[in-house]
Amino acid sequence: MAATRHILHLDMDAFFASVEQRDHPELRGKPVLVGHDGPRGVVAAASYEARVFGCRSAQPIAVAKRLCPHAIIVPGRHSDYRAASQQVFAELERITPLVEPVSIDEAFLDVTGVLRLHGSPREIAAYLKRTIKNKTALTASVGIAPNKFLAKLASDLQKPDGLTEITHENLDEVLLPLAVSRIWGIGPKTADRLASDGIHTIADLRRMGLEFLRARYGDSGEDFWALAHGRDERPVQPDSEAKSIGHEETFETDLADKDRLRTILLEQTEAVAARLRKHGLQARRVTVKIRYGDFETITRAHTFAPATNRTDLLYDQARNIFDHWARSSFSPVRLIGVTAGQLGPPDTQLELFGNQENAKAAQVDAAVDAINKKFGHIVKRAGS
Repeated sequence: MAATRHILHLDMDAFFASVEQRDHPELRGKPVLVGHDGPRGVVAAASYEARVFGCRSAQPIAVAKRLCPHAIIVPGRHSDYRAASQQVFAELERITPLVEPVSIDEAFLDVTGVLRLHGSPREIAAYLKRTIKNKTALTASVGIAPNKFLAKLASDLQKPDGLTEITHENLDEVLLPLAVSRIWGIGPKTADRLASDGIHTIADLRRMGLEFLRARYGDSGEDFWALAHGRDERPVQPDSEAKSIGHEETFETDLADKDRLRTILLEQTEAVAARLRKHGLQARRVTVKIRYGDFETITRAHTFAPATNRTDLLYDQARNIFDHWARSSFSPVRLIGVTAGQLGPPDTQLELFGNQENAKAAQVDAAVDAINKKFGHIVKRAGS
């Protein structure tokens, strides 16, 4: 039998809204919506005070305002959210190198190999919650389990400020009563289809049997069956083992300001390049992803020779890709992102015989990384 893994999933509570309430005391205890207050605005985050009225992220602002007419709507401050996120991730990486970022406000940690150093998984989770609260004045919910699916499920069961552990012993007690939509890959349409087959809970799904699920839902049915039994073999994959490192942002309303989009692209490239350098990686490819308001998505890429982790070079090409697209077919943007791919360690021969320009750029990058690590994301490059 394989050794039990100890996986944590840490999820910041109503992250954007909580940062707003932290920084603006007059918002505390009140229903807060982060987003653009316009006809096409979308809720980026809802405080827990707003959630009791049915408000939630990704909901049209107009709907949220009908549900909670007295909600306070504030625009996003993404640089402040990124700074808080960096503080959180710095604490996670002090515990284990096996940290897999999921988004700006959540991550998986594999603590199996650090128990002797830091204590039991529950002690580690409690320490992280306490430390993050002390350093950021924000709360996090943590799930503990033998795998990623169960850990993420656990982190959501007692929000906000929760700490929940799923073990082999309490697995059925926790899983069986839950709605089948709690299983990864089961969205509203699949949930409706399952309901038509009499499957509403995870217990119902188990009772239908593997053969029925496989015949009715193909490979997905087999995946549903495995997850319904709490089985998930995927490892926690830190940046250093990833095939690519990326950063993207979805806007509450389509963004038509090209200069603002370039600034966001620069900030994303800075974050990606810093993560490359942190893990001693270089990229041979940079890809820009753009999604329109109708959800049509395009990607454009540039390949480097040699590979690089220099912020200026990565951004030069990302900006060139953006500018070429904008000149020929610009349309308001719902999502933009940048990804570094074809990763590998630095070419030591090139490092040894690197030119003066590379050496100077490396010094600048190292200085910026050191300052931002110590003080948060306070140093930013000027766009062009």
